[in-house]
Amino acid sequence: MEPSLIAVIPVAPVTVPLQPPAEPAWVLPCPGEVSWQLLAEVELPREGTDGQPLGGFSAAAMDPEGRSLWLLSDAPAPFLVSLHGIARLGENGGIPPVVGRRLRLTDANGQPFAHPLDGEGLVIKGGSFWIVSEGRRTLEQPPRLLRFQRATGRLREALDLPEEWQAAPQRGLGSNQGPEALTLLPASPTGPGGSGLAPSLLLAAERPLLQDPEGSLRLLHFGPLARSLAGNASPTTPETAAPQPAFLPAGRLAVALEGPQWGLTELLAPPRSGLLLGLVRGYAAPNRWWARLVEFPLPASRPAGEHAPPLAPVRQWDLLAAGLSPDNWEALAMGPALADGRPTLLLASDDNFNVLQANRIARIAARCPERP
Repeated sequence: MEPSLIAVIPVAPVTVPLQPPAEPAWVLPCPGEVSWQLLAEVELPREGTDGQPLGGFSAAAMDPEGRSLWLLSDAPAPFLVSLHGIARLGENGGIPPVVGRRLRLTDANGQPFAHPLDGEGLVIKGGSFWIVSEGRRTLEQPPRLLRFQRATGRLREALDLPEEWQAAPQRGLGSNQGPEALTLLPASPTGPGGSGLAPSLLLAAERPLLQDPEGSLRLLHFGPLARSLAGNASPTTPETAAPQPAFLPAGRLAVALEGPQWGLTELLAPPRSGLLLGLVRGYAAPNRWWARLVEFPLPASRPAGEHAPPLAPVRQWDLLAAGLSPDNWEALAMGPALADGRPTLLLASDDNFNVLQANRIARIAARCPERP
């Protein structure tokens, strides 16, 4: 019997790009009613480990490694400070977090900023801190999206917000009225954030723009998909070319603001939840405070038209009724899950460097209401 001939066809090796593991879904423990349990609330010291004042905390974000919580201060000399041991807060006897190092934010040359920065929203992505700065309707202090090097705190990029958000007669953001909220959109193969080439961010105004109706807060998307969504991609552009990040309108939120000192102070889009959480703060002189957590559906990835109806709240909760102290709660971040799998949120208050207020850190957990 003649030996059979087997043809060996050379095959080029197939390189399969390694995909990062999907983030666990952030799921509320019950589909209908849900309440929030205060696990712990602690006051932070008024001085850091370097002996310099601590305070003015306007935003917070857990680092991607899950080791520490970073707080952003809107002090005249802006800085970030890390807190360690957050997972122990509210467990094992309520051990308070440990204050870590201070990282000063500087211009691209490592020098202090010539004009106030007033950072109000924080996202950590890769080797960068992304921060939104609040505007004052002046040339020296416009609202911007800023990117800082995570290792050094040096400014690497400063992006002016679109024209509709800039100061003009009867138009744009009001002075000291945002943007205050910034969140990282969850990664998705087709939606915002799916390319992995650059962060896909969502920011919001604290109060309506001067040309907008009361209770309607604009959303703005920034990311690599914005240009193609807007229809600006060139048909001759190679598929391998990296999309260029751009701003794109992302609709509006319908938020009940019950007075001139009420506003949306933070946004949070937990991974794989389909939810958008907003922190709404209210104030009345001399020392009355309100804090509400509001749930919205996550905005669609397609551009929202100018006349699209605002996203209405799905649920909302009074956080002071849940046990938080009356204070200037400004920051909202995802906390570590509990041993039973329930998600937690972290909140931080801004003392405005006022002796009558405090820098507080709180951890709350979602739970189903007790039934008879």
